[in-house]
Amino acid sequence: MLRSCALRLRTPGLVRCLRGGAPLPARDPWSPRRSFSAEVSHVDHSLPNPSWSKDMRLLFDQFMKKSEDGSWQRLPSYKSKFSPKTEEQMKVFFSDAKPIKEQRSQPQLFPRNFEEGLGFEYVMFHNHAEDKTVCIFQGGPYLQGAPGFLHGGAIATMIDSTFGISALIVGGIVMTASLNINFKRPIPLYSVVVINSQVDKVEGRKLFLSCNVQSVDEKTLYSEATSLFVKLDPKKSLT
Repeated sequence: MLRSCALRLRTPGLVRCLRGGAPLPARDPWSPRRSFSAEVSHVDHSLPNPSWSKDMRLLFDQFMKKSEDGSWQRLPSYKSKFSPKTEEQMKVFFSDAKPIKEQRSQPQLFPRNFEEGLGFEYVMFHNHAEDKTVCIFQGGPYLQGAPGFLHGGAIATMIDSTFGISALIVGGIVMTASLNINFKRPIPLYSVVVINSQVDKVEGRKLFLSCNVQSVDEKTLYSEATSLFVKLDPKKSLT
């Protein structure tokens, strides 16, 4: 069972804008100002870069076109770590967590810690009316498993991340309780796939989601997955 906090991709402005229809924030309001590199904190990595293939850029342009009427919205994505405020909020849910006294390097969001084109290249779009999130994903050479193909853990990471965005928009601060993936075919390195995720139902604090991973032309099904997320309640301990 994989457990990962969907808060890792969450910004309060993101959720508010998706619910209210206001423009997305220019940067993550939880990202602290840092002097070592403004680029690390404030560059939106969901925008095209030179490593994006023709297929990925084409899909990006298609969804940007769909976003013009407000039915879809692009979700910004940054490398930055969480602010002290966010870390304090997490302590409410994990009161027994011991603080790390020493950090030898600056924490960054896992799927964003590779140089352009070497790891996870992706952009997500959300449709609030349908509770759907689409992730356009291109896997680089540092994600190899079997020769010439993506590692299963890499696609699992992107499935979980896409599920997490869908769940947090509906449920707020949530955590993965279970993640089940059926791998149908291996994904070639450098290819572009589309992860189609949706919230199927909500029962109290439980959110049930499903998704499929398809080729750009929708002719090849690479994976199918289901997941259960649980909305965290500060009044109920998880320990």
